[in-house]
Amino acid sequence: MAVQQRSKTERGLVAGLLILVGLVMSIPFLWMLLSAFKPNAELIQIPVRILPQTWTIENFVRLFTEMNFGTYLRNTMILVACGMIGLFFNAMAGYSFAKFDFTGNRILFFLVLATMMIPGQVTMIPVYLILNEMGLTNTMPGIVLPGLVAAFSIFLFKQFMSTIPDALLEAARLDGAGEFYIFFKLVLPMAKSILAVQGILAFIGAWNSFLWPLIVANSQDLYTLSVGLALLQGQAGEDYACRCWFSRHGCADFNRICDFSKIHC
Repeated sequence: MAVQQRSKTERGLVAGLLILVGLVMSIPFLWMLLSAFKPNAELIQIPVRILPQTWTIENFVRLFTEMNFGTYLRNTMILVACGMIGLFFNAMAGYSFAKFDFTGNRILFFLVLATMMIPGQVTMIPVYLILNEMGLTNTMPGIVLPGLVAAFSIFLFKQFMSTIPDALLEAARLDGAGEFYIFFKLVLPMAKSILAVQGILAFIGAWNSFLWPLIVANSQDLYTLSVGLALLQGQAGEDYACRCWFSRHGCADFNRICDFSKIHC
């Protein structure tokens, strides 16, 4: 009984400590969020205040009326949606490598893994030249297609689906189920956990997409939020309140902004 009581006390202390640390770490994000509702003059005043003295939505209005935020958001959501669709292609490829013993299975899988050893920056120029020959530069398909499938995602799906019992799939085939029925009705429901993991990774990758849209797209109508945030450094100037709100949605870090500067300087 004493051991159980001590265990509960320890869990309570750990939970309280984690909550405290989480609150402390969320202060910068909370400050940035609340700063979006401040006038620019109030944002740069000293001492710094977390809560706005004068609440305003002017920064939100300016982003949609003057800075094409709606266009950047739409393009980013298209990338996210296509990334979710790409999950099914990755899952199909992983399922094929895991459960079908076709000629060249291992060789093809090793080739897929080998692509993970090549930095993405190395393949950007060849991929760009291929898309240019196909007339897909400065188009949304040109931005979407190279990221539709990923070797790492195929690898994770293959490793997970290798654990699915073959007897279950054979029983479904004996009952007359087709391969697509087995994949969508049996395999995918059993792979919810890996789908969730890959869904989160695909969302983060699409939401933070910066360098490839910047290279492929010549028109601002195709830019994503991350590229738009880099442009905002010049458009908004010293309007830090407006930039705080855009940063909260754009999720672009200083490394991406540095990349942007190197390309255009």
